[in-house]
Amino acid sequence: MARIKSTVDLAARFVLMAGIAVVSGATMLGGLAQVAGPSSAARRIFTLTNEDRQEQGLPALRWDAALAAAAQAHADRMVQERSLSHQYPGEDALIARAATAGAHFQAIAENVATGPGPASIEHEWMQSTAHRTNILDPRMNAVGIAVAERAGSLYAVEDFEQSSEALTREQVEQRVRELVRKQSVDPTVTAGPAEQACSMGHGIPEGSDARSIVRFETADLSQLPGQVVQQIRGGDFRKAAVGACFPQLNQASFTTYHVAILFY
Repeated sequence: MARIKSTVDLAARFVLMAGIAVVSGATMLGGLAQVAGPSSAARRIFTLTNEDRQEQGLPALRWDAALAAAAQAHADRMVQERSLSHQYPGEDALIARAATAGAHFQAIAENVATGPGPASIEHEWMQSTAHRTNILDPRMNAVGIAVAERAGSLYAVEDFEQSSEALTREQVEQRVRELVRKQSVDPTVTAGPAEQACSMGHGIPEGSDARSIVRFETADLSQLPGQVVQQIRGGDFRKAAVGACFPQLNQASFTTYHVAILFY
């Protein structure tokens, strides 16, 4: 029988579930990244995990090379420690491990286990509410899996993420301009003052004739935050300038975009 643990972090919160410690850029081939060294056991768990999701009508997870690298480092540490844990003394927590490896995410979760084989490990995960919740979480869209072996036992790490894009400042600004344009406001005013406003953190840059400003932080560039839409609809604005502070990882290592919009 496999021994298992799970962990999940959402919106910079660490959550304990059921008394058990419960966030790219890979080249894809048939859903599995071409990376050096994913073992046959890791590939098998990847297949079984996606089969379990598809049985519940959920889309298959993408393979994420950055998550797999973070998972491999932790699997190797579990073998050294001969125990299950999500963090050992002197080791970074899951969020930092994934971010350091290059993952970009809005949410992240982890399952760990030791057992005789991939099928038994996946079976035990699916029999545990916390682990099954991670596997079947509809928000998660990518996974990295690693397996290390010691004395005939497999130590498995399965890291899930709700991935987000790492965009340049210009790409962030263009996305937001498109959203502002949908609100019937012309967003073509030069970005310079808005970029300055974003970096300032408060107030309107000296010398600007903007009538209003809104600043926001988001991991989702598919829509404007509700307060921004309300401000646009509440004012008689014709033009706008969109500026982003360089996209960065916040203190909790979740990818966020920082934006300021000046309205004229």
